[in-house]
Amino acid sequence: MTTSSLATAEIEALLGRHPKGFDLSLERIRRLLTVLGDPHLRLPPTIHVAGTNGKGSVTAFSRAILEADGRAVHTHTSPHLVHWHERYRLADPSGGGSQLVSDAVLAKAVRQAAAANDDQPITVFEILTAVTFMLFAEYPADIALVEVGLGGRFDATNVIETPAVSVITAISLDHQSFLGDRVELIAAEKGGIIKPGVPVVIGQQAEQVALDVLTSIADRVGAPISVYGQDFFAYEEHGRMVYQDDLGLLDLPLPRLPGRHQLTNAATAIAALRQSPFAPSDAAIEAGMTKVDWSGRMQRMTSGPLIDIVPEGAEIWLDGGHNPGAGVAIAETLADMEERVSRPLFLIVGMINTKEPVGFFSAFAGMARRVFTVPIGMSESGIDPDELADAAIEAGLDAEPCDSVEEAIHLISANWQAIVAPRFVICGSLYLVGEVLGQTGLAPR
Repeated sequence: MTTSSLATAEIEALLGRHPKGFDLSLERIRRLLTVLGDPHLRLPPTIHVAGTNGKGSVTAFSRAILEADGRAVHTHTSPHLVHWHERYRLADPSGGGSQLVSDAVLAKAVRQAAAANDDQPITVFEILTAVTFMLFAEYPADIALVEVGLGGRFDATNVIETPAVSVITAISLDHQSFLGDRVELIAAEKGGIIKPGVPVVIGQQAEQVALDVLTSIADRVGAPISVYGQDFFAYEEHGRMVYQDDLGLLDLPLPRLPGRHQLTNAATAIAALRQSPFAPSDAAIEAGMTKVDWSGRMQRMTSGPLIDIVPEGAEIWLDGGHNPGAGVAIAETLADMEERVSRPLFLIVGMINTKEPVGFFSAFAGMARRVFTVPIGMSESGIDPDELADAAIEAGLDAEPCDSVEEAIHLISANWQAIVAPRFVICGSLYLVGEVLGQTGLAPR
């Protein structure tokens, strides 16, 4: 699949006809789905996942565990990193895992959805969500994992009337212009996916007010609730992950995805699956910890043109986290790495203008030697590197703008000589991470 694929051409044509950005509503998607024969009512049992941070990782853990248990799993995630096809992973009905949708199948589905819409007012995300339901209804699977795009209450995926389980991961400030400028307002939007009588699993919340809002919604609609830190737990002990809930204790390998926050994401996935119609075996849960894969989240690069230009022994990590909560998670992961191998840390950061950069940068005060800010070529909404450097300085970091990731690496390599090779972290935007992965031939498969 390349950027010149048939499906990409169809989607780019839609982007030219329909307004960009978000317009949260369920009226347009419901109208389109009615024309398409209501495929959202013919899905396999579905786990619906919302949250500010961690929803993609929880979905990835869930898929890894279910597939290790021999289940056929459809998976919808967004946004994509390199190719639109990444949003749609279709099950192998024989239990042989899953694959990104083929170009021909995706192109056909996009054409069909666009024709059914007949140029009525709609957003491209809504058309692509209709495509999700079309594909997931047409191709057989045991279970579907559906990640929310933005918010929850008015997100196009929230036409799912009765999921098997609802999941809400960590909530923090993000997309304030659409969801509200206080955590409790954002929690209320995310909590919109909670359905009457449907179990809801709540991941670790940094702020009690978010948990209070979600608990109140669940109580009001009569949804059984399971909360991280109250009903299920996870912690590291002797190089292993210990998970515990009312069903007992599991002694598991540490998750393949690095970072303390991934223990809580893994635990949230386990808790959700143990309440689903397909509760996995202990052996499948253990296998899922070691097989899980989620590109662009504390992903270490080991090959490619960027590796060729860094000092010998240096590390390059990628993470698409882009809000204050994600900044804290990345900083904690780097602090743990520092305890094992101390290296000079340099951040190479690009962000888009819907984010709050000072809050993101604040997590790295006292850790990063210097921040190099770069433009984002894949988005028209990128923050100018000079402005972004000013935000880093406001957060207490040394910073300077650059024209590209490559220029930043060359500057660091030339001007910051150290006995220990440096650690580079390219972060701040999934768009930036997608650019790097695309340019280095490491697109998700």
